[in-house]
Parts: sequence; C-alpha cells; structure tokens
Amino acid sequence: MENRFISLFLLLLAAAGCRGPATRQAARISLGSVEPIPFPATGSSTSPQLTTSGDRVILSWLELADFRATLKFAERTTSGWSEPRLVSAGQDIVANAADVPSVRALADGTLVAHWLQEDGPDPESYLLPLSWSKDGGRTWSRPTTPHHDGTHTQHGFGSLFQAPGGGLGVVWLDGRATGANPPPADGGGIGLWAATFDRDARQTSETAIDARTCECCQTSVAETSEGVIVAYRDRRAEEIRDIHVTRLVDGRWTAPALVANDGWKIDGCPVNGPAVAATGQDVAVAWFTGATGEGRAFVAFSRDGGRTFDRPIGIDDGSATGHVDAELLADGSVAVSWTEFVNEHPEVRLRRVAPDGARSAATTVGVTTGAFYPRLAQGRSELIVAWTETENLYSRVRTARVPLKSE
Repeated sequence: MENRFISLFLLLLAAAGCRGPATRQAARISLGSVEPIPFPATGSSTSPQLTTSGDRVILSWLELADFRATLKFAERTTSGWSEPRLVSAGQDIVANAADVPSVRALADGTLVAHWLQEDGPDPESYLLPLSWSKDGGRTWSRPTTPHHDGTHTQHGFGSLFQAPGGGLGVVWLDGRATGANPPPADGGGIGLWAATFDRDARQTSETAIDARTCECCQTSVAETSEGVIVAYRDRRAEEIRDIHVTRLVDGRWTAPALVANDGWKIDGCPVNGPAVAATGQDVAVAWFTGATGEGRAFVAFSRDGGRTFDRPIGIDDGSATGHVDAELLADGSVAVSWTEFVNEHPEVRLRRVAPDGARSAATTVGVTTGAFYPRLAQGRSELIVAWTETENLYSRVRTARVPLKSE
C-alpha cells in the first residue's frame, strides 16, 4: 500500500513538472476601454512605429513639411509622451506608410534609429541608414548602412533587435540580386538579409537568410529565451506567398520554416507583413492572407520557441484587410491588432486571443478613412496603439492606450 502511495505521489510530481510556463498560469488578462493619448506633434505626420525594451515604450514617426521629412521620437511617460526629439531630417528621407523608420533602445540604454534614404533617381532604390545615440537622443552618430553591396536597389522593411552580446541586430529586405546583369529570369531577387553590430557600433556580420521573399511585406522580430526569431512573407514556386520564420541559434540563422500552409498564390506583393511576439519559449505569429479569395487574419501559437506552431486561429470578423500586430500577454494569450472594413469604413481593431481559440469581443480603436498600418506595443499594465488617419487630405498620427486588467 505504501508503495502505491509513493507511486501516486511521483506521478503527481511528474505531472506538475510537465506543466507549461508559469505565464500560462497567471491571472487571466482582459482589455480595458480605449483611452486616447494626445500625440506630441502638430502638422502633417505619418509612418508611426512602436518599440519596447523592458518597460520602455518608444514612439517614432515622420513629420512632413516643405518637401522635407523629419524623423522624431518620444517616450511613453505616466503623463503621456515625452517631449519629441529629432533624429534626422532631409529631402531625401523616404516617407512610406508601409515601410517605416524606428527608434529602439538597447539593454544598455543606447538608442538606435533606422530610416529610408533615397539612392538616386530610381524610386525603387534606397538605403537603410542606421544611427546611434548614447545620450538619450540629444545627439546621433554619423549614419552607416548594414548593407555593402553597392547596388542601386531596394534596402528596406528593416527590423531592429538586441543582438547577442549586447549589440544591435537588424534584418531587412534586400534587392541587390535585382541589380544583376542579366536580372533573375523569374523576376525575383528580393531576399531577407541580416547584420549585427557590437556594443561600439562596429559591424560584425552581413548575412543572407533567404534568397527569395515577397518584395514589400514588413518583417517582424521578437526575442525568445533561446534567441531571436524573425517572421516574414516568403515567395515560393508558383508565386505562393505564405509566412515563414527563421531563428538565430548559436550565431547562425536556421532554415526558413513555414508557419501555416495557406497556399496563397498571388502574382504581386500584398504589402501586408506578419507580426511576431515572444516571451520565453512562447511565441505568437499573426498574419493576413487572401488564399480563399477574401481577406482573413490569423494567429498561431508556438510553445517551443518557434520550431513548431499550433493550428491557426482566426482573428478577424470576416472582412479583414490585414496590417496586423501582436503582443503576448502575461496569461499566455495574445493581443492582436488589425484593420477591417465595417459598414464600409476601415477600422483599427484589437482583441485578445487565447491558445485554446477563445476570443474577446473586438474593440474598435479608430474609425476613419485611410486608417492603415496600426502599431501595437505593451507597456506597464497597458497596450499602446499608434496609427495614421487622414483628415482634409493631411495625415495625422494618433495614439491610444488600452489598460490590461488581471481577473
């Protein structure tokens, strides 16, 4: 009898040891009501981006005036946004609603910015400058680029990340192969590339990851407990453009792996990239597809750092236009934002999705003509949403917060 009790005890102990991460046993998170945050700029503004480092949330954007674009940023505070600071300005800075600049804080407090810069008369030719600030954004280093191919082609859709060892990592879509003579017979040539820099901003690598990707869908990066994971839209034979991920493991990028086999065949780029979020080994990837002939948005969870993914869960309510973003919450669920047509108007929407498929009601963040490419970030007990609205032919960046409540 005693042995039976011991065996039962050992079985219970083993079962406890096999449970998932503690984050999935935390109190259930719910989303509060949308609260506008006054945007810290006037005039025409566009191309918002949100980045996080610990509890820090940084908002960047472009201001447009007199044929000149100015990259600025502000940091989330308890009372709103900090006073904006200037990164770079010029008539050669490219303003693109889909391919946006960013400002990111590294672990040591260093700020790094990236943007797009014209590279000759061809509108498809542009550079991806990077600049560092060691004094909170008061001054910035002379820009450099992570690409050194010398071709007048596309270098864009960049995503910055914390590199192993405390430096900077960046991935981008690179068109150097399109400058080949003769050009690729299949019309391809846009690839996914990556580079790393050390703590002193010295470049340590420049690496090709995937030689053939979708030409103009956003990249997305997250950091797992095992390293960095990148989500992007691949371009396979017969113009199948589904979402793939690659992971940086022991200094090497893994072979691209399919997240879900949508089988979306489209002869052209939908300009609609995925979003990836991670905490520990928990990963969530959100994306848009038109594989069935109508727009749908999905999210898929991984519990092994992005090696494998569960069955996709629908995000939208039937009329998605995509433009997704995602943030993993403390209870193991994911907050997702996307755009969707409702009553013939585009809405920026937000909801919580659990790994078992349970979904909260959709929250409307904004309703307006031209509300595309919303950005989502998680701060201290809140979600921050940024998006662009069009008013009287002028674009305006808007921001709002959604409190996170434990139940």
